[in-house]
Amino acid sequence: MSEIVIHGVPGSPYVRSALLGLEEKGLPYRLAAIPLGGTRTEEYLKRHPFGRCPVMEHGDFTLYETQAIVRYADTLGSGPSLVPQNARAAARMNQIIGIVDWYVFPSVTVGITAERLMSQLFWGRPADETNIAAALPQARTCIRELDRLKGASEFLTGGQVSVADLMLVPHLEYFRATPEGAKLLEGTSLDGWLTRMGMRASMQATQAERLRKTA
Repeated sequence: MSEIVIHGVPGSPYVRSALLGLEEKGLPYRLAAIPLGGTRTEEYLKRHPFGRCPVMEHGDFTLYETQAIVRYADTLGSGPSLVPQNARAAARMNQIIGIVDWYVFPSVTVGITAERLMSQLFWGRPADETNIAAALPQARTCIRELDRLKGASEFLTGGQVSVADLMLVPHLEYFRATPEGAKLLEGTSLDGWLTRMGMRASMQATQAERLRKTA
């Protein structure tokens, strides 16, 4: 099999989701790390015209959009499928993926997590409390609805990990490290789910600090 190369910023939740898919399916890969802001270079834009990450290269095949990469990995690797066989569970998986992309990312990850954890380090300014306050109502809705949709299941769509789990977990792991995230997740089934997910070998292998040392 040709080498799988993932181009992306270590620490990006979407890059981590792609790597989680490869890890869960037992597929070897190489992370070609790019710096923050590196997605706007002329060279990178040839791979991804929208200037986002990750991008996967597998031989002469190039693919971007995280869930597309994870679904592709699911067709190549061994072990249980990351897509439920039950039609309703598969539909729920797709619904949760949509929630991650359309609601969790802008409100939870950009609106709160990035402000709390990244503003000083990368932007040289304190967290913008106005941005955080504006994002909180949507973030509350996200956590409440995801908790409801998960219900009593071990994972988001049932008894085994799906694409939905891999898409959501990097966002909420960072979010739980913020005061707002810790408070909103406390007492929900998502809190225990995050702990269980964090114990998986795929999560251990894709920790940001480990990726930066090996990339």
